[in-house]
Amino acid sequence: MADFKALILREAEAGTIAAGIETLAESALPPGDVTVAVDYTTVNYKDGLILQGLGRLVRKYPHIPGIDLAGTVETSESGRFKPGDKVILTGWRFGELHWGGFAQKARVNADWLVPLPPELTTAQAMAVGTAGFTAMQSVLALERHGLRPGDGEVLVTGAAGGVGSVAIAILHRLGYRVAASTGRPAEHAYLKDLGAETIVERAALAEPALKPLDRERWAGAIDSVGGTTLGMVLTQLRHSASVAAVGNAGGIDLKTTVLPFLLRGINLLGIDSVTLPFEERAEIWRRVARDLPLDKLDAMTGRAGLADVPDLGRRILQGGVRGRMVVDVNG
Repeated sequence: MADFKALILREAEAGTIAAGIETLAESALPPGDVTVAVDYTTVNYKDGLILQGLGRLVRKYPHIPGIDLAGTVETSESGRFKPGDKVILTGWRFGELHWGGFAQKARVNADWLVPLPPELTTAQAMAVGTAGFTAMQSVLALERHGLRPGDGEVLVTGAAGGVGSVAIAILHRLGYRVAASTGRPAEHAYLKDLGAETIVERAALAEPALKPLDRERWAGAIDSVGGTTLGMVLTQLRHSASVAAVGNAGGIDLKTTVLPFLLRGINLLGIDSVTLPFEERAEIWRRVARDLPLDKLDAMTGRAGLADVPDLGRRILQGGVRGRMVVDVNG
């Protein structure tokens, strides 16, 4: 068994969290029926919270964070996977309750893994990661509730972040008209390159709604902000339209009324990407491989190494990371 490098979180004084790269023996890995040699991981918003020790997401230290991975099966006691298989892991509170993907090796439950679609490399899969997976899941939820190209503009909030960037590229590829909401003027050209036709200033959605129903505008929406932004979006949805709620970067409180639901028949769709069963996960990844233009994915993706992860975690919480970031754990 070979040693491997990992980013380790340890509790420091006064409950603060210290992060450092350490070398561990493979025998230190937790129990599991599949050992994966990790190729790449990524940095999501939840990773930022974990790296800063926020939200009590991690209860036991020392800990290896990283909620995603893509790599190659080294050993397997499961009939579902064999050595050499390329696999992806997102969800299942990996990197939170369980040691995660900011490491060169991981030992996991086979039920958490899905096969890498042949159309994607492991690096591209991590350019998608949980954020892009959630974006695709949101598009599918909107489709199941009747959204079709030609219905009107689809709003994406937090548009320059990971979920928003992938959502825009997918929606544009599928033929939807996309409106992108951001508070970062420097990202307007980036968002239009991904496929946004309209830019909506974040401030226009960030104030509490003054009335229970505003002018009908959006045929659908994907919201990663929550808080007052989601409350405003609910007042602006067209009749029978839906919003997929995927995040709370703007807060967890939601002030609204029942009138949008009663008078316009709108739908508020909660998106949980953590505990989906295998078949649903595999189908979402198949749709990612089919519907996400890889040239747009490459345009929104940066590269980093394990040593860069703590700084990226701080920046992503401040809204300072555009698009997606792939972490080469072996670089």
